[in-house]
Order: sequence, then C-alpha cells, then structure tokens
Amino acid sequence: MISYDPISIFNDVQHIDVHSSALPKYLENSKVFSLTPQPYSIFVFPRLIPVRQIARQRGIDVVLNDESKRETPALVCFGDKQRFLGTAGAATSMMNPKNTISQIKRLIGRPFSDPELQQDLKALPFSVTEGPDGFPLINARYLGETKSFTPTQVMGMVFSNMKTIAEKNLNAAVVDCCIGVPIYFTDLQRRAVMDAATIAGLHPLRLMHETTATALAYGIYKTDLPENEQLNVAFIDIGHASMQVCIAGFKKGQLKVLAHSFDRCLGGRDFDEVLFQHFAEKFKADYKIDVFQNARACLRLRAACEKLKKVLSANPEAPMNIECLMDDKDVRGFIKRDEFEQISAPIFERVKKPLEKALSEAQLTVDNIYAVEVVGSGSRVPAVIKILTEFFGKEPRRTMNASECVSKGCALECAILSPTFKVKEFTVQESFPFSIALTWQGSSQESQNGNVENQQSTIVFPKGNPIPSVKALTFYRAGTFTVDVQYADVSELQAPAKISTYTIGPFQATTKGERAKVKVKARLNLHGIVSVESAQLIEEEEVEVPVTKEATKMDTDKATADVASGNETDVNMQDANVAENGATDTGDNPVQMETDTKVEAPKKKVKKSNIPVSEVVYGAMLATDVQKAVEKEFEMALQDRVMEETKDKKNAVEAYVYDMRNKLHDKLQEFVTDSDREALIGKLQETEDWLYEDGEDETKGVYVAKLDELKKQGDPIEQRYKEHSERGSAVEQLFGVINAYRQAAASGDSKYEHIDLNEKQKVLNDCSEAENWLREKTQQQESLPKHADPVLLSSDIKRKAEALDRGCRPIMSKPKPAPPKAASPPEAPPSPAPAQEGEPQATTSPDPNANVDSNGNPDEAAVAMETEKPE
Repeated sequence: MISYDPISIFNDVQHIDVHSSALPKYLENSKVFSLTPQPYSIFVFPRLIPVRQIARQRGIDVVLNDESKRETPALVCFGDKQRFLGTAGAATSMMNPKNTISQIKRLIGRPFSDPELQQDLKALPFSVTEGPDGFPLINARYLGETKSFTPTQVMGMVFSNMKTIAEKNLNAAVVDCCIGVPIYFTDLQRRAVMDAATIAGLHPLRLMHETTATALAYGIYKTDLPENEQLNVAFIDIGHASMQVCIAGFKKGQLKVLAHSFDRCLGGRDFDEVLFQHFAEKFKADYKIDVFQNARACLRLRAACEKLKKVLSANPEAPMNIECLMDDKDVRGFIKRDEFEQISAPIFERVKKPLEKALSEAQLTVDNIYAVEVVGSGSRVPAVIKILTEFFGKEPRRTMNASECVSKGCALECAILSPTFKVKEFTVQESFPFSIALTWQGSSQESQNGNVENQQSTIVFPKGNPIPSVKALTFYRAGTFTVDVQYADVSELQAPAKISTYTIGPFQATTKGERAKVKVKARLNLHGIVSVESAQLIEEEEVEVPVTKEATKMDTDKATADVASGNETDVNMQDANVAENGATDTGDNPVQMETDTKVEAPKKKVKKSNIPVSEVVYGAMLATDVQKAVEKEFEMALQDRVMEETKDKKNAVEAYVYDMRNKLHDKLQEFVTDSDREALIGKLQETEDWLYEDGEDETKGVYVAKLDELKKQGDPIEQRYKEHSERGSAVEQLFGVINAYRQAAASGDSKYEHIDLNEKQKVLNDCSEAENWLREKTQQQESLPKHADPVLLSSDIKRKAEALDRGCRPIMSKPKPAPPKAASPPEAPPSPAPAQEGEPQATTSPDPNANVDSNGNPDEAAVAMETEKPE
C-alpha cells in the first residue's frame, strides 16, 4: 500500500521490494477464512507518493508498474483526448506543465484561504482557484475544454491508477487497502482521503500515521525487545514538504506511541526552493532572463535544483548546466555545500523545535532515548544529520530504508487487520495528535438561572488519546438538541475550529414536563475521524413484580435519581465500557433478603430506544457529490481505456507494416509469387503513408479494419511458411509412432505373447495404412512449389499420429492375465502343550496377571485359550 527530496512534480512512487525470504517466519498465510487468500493493497499517501505493496502468501511483494519500475509518479496530466497517469503523465509533463497536476497532498482538505496553501500555490505551475464552497478547484484543459476538479477527485485518480496497476499484477480485483497519512492531517483531510479512496473503488481498512507505520516496521522485526523495561526510540521523518517526529516505546510484542510533533512546512522542497531562488536571481543578473515569467523554465530550473541538492548531499560542491532554459540561452551555475548551508540557515534553525516538543510531551529526556532513526528523503542533507546528532547526543541510525519504511509498516498493518493472514502478535497503541471537544447549548433550566451565553464544552478526546476510542456522554433534555465537534486548540492546525455538528432528535420524554435521559456515544475511529456514533433514550418505569419466599436481589444503586428534581448536572461523560444504564459501578453488592409471605414489590425497568442522529461535516463532500465523482471517474477511465486501445491498434498496424515488409524480402520470399509480393509491398507502403497523414487520428474500428485488410493478404503467405517449418518434425513424429507399434506387434517378445494374433495383425495393418497415407501425401506436397498452398498440413499429420496411437495403444498395452491361484490345505488348530510336573495349570492360576505380558496387555496365547470352546 521516498541526500534528496524525491517528491517534486517528477518524483516517483516508491514500490517497496520486500521479498518473502526477508520476512520473519511468523508472517505466513493462515488461510483460515478462504482457500485462496484475498490480496490486500497498501497505498502510502505520505510524501505525495502512493506506494503499492501487496500482502499475500508468505510475505509482502512489490508491485511494479507498466514500465517494470518500483516508482510511479503521483501526478495526473490532462490532455485533449485522455488523461495520462503515473509514468505516462511524467513523460508528458514537461511539454504540458499547466495541465499536469501534482503535490495534491498539499491541496486536499484545506480551505482556499489557508495562508500555507496560498504560499504553496505560488510554486505550482497549474491554475488553482477558489470554489463556491471556499475550497480550491484545480483548472485544466481536458478533452478540449477547461474543466475544474477538486483535489479529492484528483487524488481519486491517483488511487485509481494505483489500483489498476495492483490488479494487473494480481489478476484479481483489489478493494481493501491501507493508506498512510501524515500525523498532522485534520479531520477534514482524513475524510477527503477516504472520499478519494471511495472514488477509486477502494475500501481502506485504516488510515495509518506515517510515523506509526515506520515504528511498526521497526519493532515487529526486533527479536531482542525487553519484556518489562520500555525501549524508547525517536523516529524523525523529514519528507518532501513536512517534518514529523514520533517517540515510541517498545516492549516485547508491543508498540506504544508516546508523543507526536511536526512542522508542516519543513521538508526537502524548502531546500529546493532556496536553491531555486538563488539561481533564479543569479541567472536574472548574469543572463538577463526571468524564469518566473515562463512556467516551463521554472519547471526545468526546479528539477535542476533538485538534482543539485542530491549532488551536494555527497559532494562538497556541485555545478549546474541547463541548455536553452529560456530565450534560447544556455545557463551555467556553481555552488558549494558551505554556501548552500549558509543560505539554508533559517530552515535548519526550525529543525530543533519539533524535537524539543516531542520530548516534552513524552516526558522524557535525551538520556531516555535508546536510538534515533531517521527516514525520509530530506534527512539525507548532511547539515540535518549534524543537528540531530548534536541534539540527541548520539549518531542517528539508518537501519531502515528511508524511502520505503512507511509502506512496509502499512503492509504489515494491513496483514494484521486482514483475517486471511496470520501475523505475529504485536500490539500497536496509537495516540491521537489533537484534542477534540464537544460543545452544546446548556439546558433551559440553566438559562433561567441567569447563564446568558449558556455554552458548555468538554474535551472528550484529549491529545494523546488512544486510537480507536469511544466515549459516552449523558444529557438531560426535553427535546431535540445539537452537539458540535471541534478542536480544543487550533494553534497548531491552521484550520477552522469547528469540525461537524450533530442534531440529536426528535424524541419525547415519557412524562410531560420532565427532561429525558439521553446517552450519546462519540467515536474516534481507526482513521482518526471523530463522529457522534449514536444516541439512545434511557427511560425507567416502575412495575409490580410478584416476589416469593426466596432470595430476591434489591438494587441499592442511587445513581438513577429522579430527573425532575433538578439536582442532576446537565451532562456526564464516561468511557463506553461503563454500565449500560449510564451509572458507574460503585462496587456495592445488591442486598439479599428473604420474605415469608408473597408481596408485590416495585421494580425499575430500563427501556432503551435509539434516537435519530443527523450529521453535517463542514467542508466535506456530500454523499451525492461523492457518487457523482465516482461516476465521473468511471467515464474518464473508460475514455482513457478506449484511447489506449486505439493507440494499441494503431501501433499494431504500424508494426505489421514494418514487420511484413522485412519478411517479404527475407524468409517469406520463397512462399509468395513475385507479383503477389510486389502487390502486398505496395499495399504496405500505402498503409504507412496513410498512418502519417489521414490515418493519424482515427477511431479504433478504423485501425482494426485496416489491419484485417492487410492480414487477409499476408496471413496465407505466413501460413505457407509456417507449414513448411513444422511439417518435417510432424512427419518424424508420425514415423516414430508407426515404427514403434510395428516393431512391438511383429516382435516375438514374451511380454506380447498373450495378445491375440488377430489384434496384432490389426496393429500392423493400421501402421501400414498410415505409412501409405503419409508417403502419398508427401509425394503430392513435394511436387508443388513453395508458394502454392500446401496439401499436407502439419495439423493433419499430428491428428493421424494421435488416431494411430488411440487405436494401437489399448491393444499393445493389454496386461497379461493373472495365473490362477492354487488351493491351500486348511491349517490344523494348534494343540496345547502338556503341562510340566509341578507347574500350575493356566486355567486354575489364582494370579490375575498370569495372562498379562510385561506391558499389561493380555497374552495372545492366553486369549486364544480363554476363547476356545470345548468340543
């Protein structure tokens, strides 16, 4: 299910090659629920780069794309006739930069007014405008028209491409997957990723944090983790556009995330931007060109700066040379690593802040950190490693593949969640990086007491809350009310505080004038998405229950007080594992009492009924919009498929023209007359001219008809050559069958003496008939020229050999009859041995173990003696 940053417009999707032999022995297919394991795809969405892995059979396999590469660009290029996805899009991106959409991760689920988004848009070559809902719309020329797409739709296109590649590799449908996302993704961004997966026809089992996936890939392979003492490891992921830090504690079979921290705008692209700005100003001064005025020049310069950064990661200096960058001018540049670090100093100063915050939230010091693992492409910059070394006081490790560890962790998590795979028990205790609060309007009674604002709030999922989690809240209301889900602290998010609003109701209390007791459940699911899951109306009524003389339990719990008294608080919050009646368990046992007479005792009965809950998520796609996007994706995929098939047929016509023309002058020359050859060559030349003129842009059906027309003339020639090439081996095969059965039938071997002479004669006659047929047909064929249609086909010869074998094999392989068995004389019954003098008789032995062997089993002779009947 990436020294440099591989996630610019041209960067590729990492396809992790994890071979079965490299996996631990505990990851194996259990085949519990199905005979054929269902494959699971893993798409890692962290660095703008979806990574495809397949969990199946004995391990995790890489899924290569159509070019047999491990990496596939995460971009979409819109054309006049179709879309170009992945590697095809990268091939056309340079010529069509304004319609090549990349870096979708920075756009998805963010308002257009977001300051960070506005900063990101300055570096993008394509057009992004504000939509009617306040969120960005991506504009591109598609099918000859300017069309707008949401970032969620474009991400759905990327996922759809990944799904197609995985299905081609598996020859099976792929639905379930695990998608990796950054820890700083908001609730809205996570919902947008889920919608994008739905558009692509995928069903994510989990949205997993990148750093947690990295920690899982690190810990599950460790065999020396301590039993009791916790081993703390810091994971620093510096990717294309962001820096993420995770501190995790490991024990044997357990991973617990202690703290998260991040900087959404600190990554490898920032170093690229520093170099880009440096050389843009330099070229403006030296060559009098302004690359900011040319989108294609900007694109080429950014690509060159990215390559330059790679070189500086391993070398103290690096040159830059770009031909015809702009206005037909070749440019040259040069920079040393010291100069690069100097102009990048403001970026390096921001590296320490997430590290300090993570340690503080984990309540640890650098002395408590066992190891530091660095991953991500941006971590290859030497100055970054130097800062990490100075901060932690130890050299960062690179025991994990910096570009592939996230997808490996997602693959393992997908296998853990799948019922088809048996994986070593390894618990992952994830933590939520934000605090989520629920707010609501207070009860009407509180308003009457002078509370004007009457707004109440409580944090239901504090920062660091385990994922998943369910919390239950109890409200006392007389009618429909609303609950808002919002962030308790938006200082780190740059996002609106309010997430969603839930309307609970309608419902009605049993007794007029009283407030009903309503239990509301809020869920933080595996994807890190918060929602109000359900609401129940709790009603209690007294019923008369006859009690007989026996121990009768009387409930002494006082938690269910009369709600009409007004003494209760407006809302009580508790974990979802509390008692079903909403009251916590006090630990008191019910009192037992006995009655001598039959009485009518009152007893409270709890009645629960579900209350409707309606949801409004601010900024999220409506279900109807998602369905429309699914249908639109299907239409575009169909258009892409038709165009690809059309190009395949056109290429097939062109390939046939070149191939047949060469063959007519080579191996097919003897199998066609001169006049027919010249006519066909002329037809081929005419078709070639048509392909590059009138036939440049035709439909699939036209190319199919043109190819059939050529094959109508060329196939008979190729068939004659094919028959000539295969006829010799077919003749040898038939002669071999004839000689084998003839020798067997005519031989005096003893193993055939049981076969009737008439049957042997039939075999000889069949062999002679087949031989005569072959000789006659061979003579006819040899009298014909090679360019004439053959009268002796290799298929006829093979059928003749098969028919001869079917007729002769049952006769010559007939087994010899078994000789009759001689009657054996009946065996006489054994006579008992005479007893020796002084030896006790077996039938009168008082010892109960006398007829038992050393193992405690009855002696065979004793058994026979005891079961023998006297005559």
